[in-house]
Amino acid sequence: MSKIHQGIRPTRKAQLMSTTDDAKNMAQEAKGKIKEGAGKVSDNERLEAEGKADQVGANLKQAGEKVKDAFKNR
Repeated sequence: MSKIHQGIRPTRKAQLMSTTDDAKNMAQEAKGKIKEGAGKVSDNERLEAEGKADQVGANLKQAGEKVKDAFKNR
């Protein structure tokens, strides 16, 4: 059962920060997909690799946020 169901709610600031971080990570992932696609279309391996790296970075940040939230909500 989650902490919200137990009557313990995250603070408004924590919720806002989490939402902001999620939006930034999603934007970075989208930017990476665009770069990767542009690299494929233009046959630019460097741009394609940068796009993949941006996506991996966004995914790692999101995973870190999930771990942080899991420990914060204990």
